[in-house]
Amino acid sequence: MKKQYPREVKNYTFRHMVASNLLDTGIYSLGQAARLIGVETRAVRRWMRGHRWKYGEGHRSTPPLWKAQLADADFDEPAIGFRDLMELRLVRAFTDAGVSLQVIKATIEAARDSWHMDYPLTTRRFLTDGKKIFESAVDDAGDETLTDVRARQIVFMHVIKPSLYTGIEYAGNVARLWTPSGNKGVALDPSRQFGTPIVVGPSIPTDTIFDAFIAEGRDRKAVARQFEIEPKHVDIAVRFEERLRA
Repeated sequence: MKKQYPREVKNYTFRHMVASNLLDTGIYSLGQAARLIGVETRAVRRWMRGHRWKYGEGHRSTPPLWKAQLADADFDEPAIGFRDLMELRLVRAFTDAGVSLQVIKATIEAARDSWHMDYPLTTRRFLTDGKKIFESAVDDAGDETLTDVRARQIVFMHVIKPSLYTGIEYAGNVARLWTPSGNKGVALDPSRQFGTPIVVGPSIPTDTIFDAFIAEGRDRKAVARQFEIEPKHVDIAVRFEERLRA
């Protein structure tokens, strides 16, 4: 059967990067990433691309929380990689708990410098050591970036918990595959289909199956015949996509 490429990937124009270099990276538009972690696209854009706003007669801005895996790629639209997506899940958990972006950024930088890891939030080490807040740091302007250590420890102990890492498979300390909670049979693997959600087994993108399901008048057996898969695989894809789009 002809290889199915994720719909969102088809919209990108590869100019200066060889496709083989992206096979283990994963490619996600900001909108797709937002849907996968359950936040608004503008939040992901702010976290990954920074934020600029008018202030008085001029403007102020905040930088991205970190440099995205695909920041230097020449795509038609901004894109991020699998490692970025995994980190964003933790950023969402932090912000939901009331942790400021300033503290999140400072913590990421402290963990990166301490452990020499580019993406520290979803490493095994952060899961075990992340409850211990890092020492306060002073920026170039002489301002302390981490304050109120005691309160922050309470917040982080509340946020960092094993359930946030449920479904993540590791290669050493690095996240390599994610099975979203409550979606048995669906996985995100940057080495397959550019990391788009796929049905485990046939490795067909869930959105491709769902689109065919709608086109066939929601006839699961017709879709199963079309892709030469079992009806249960259609059900898995449909449940995932309906939940995602809801």
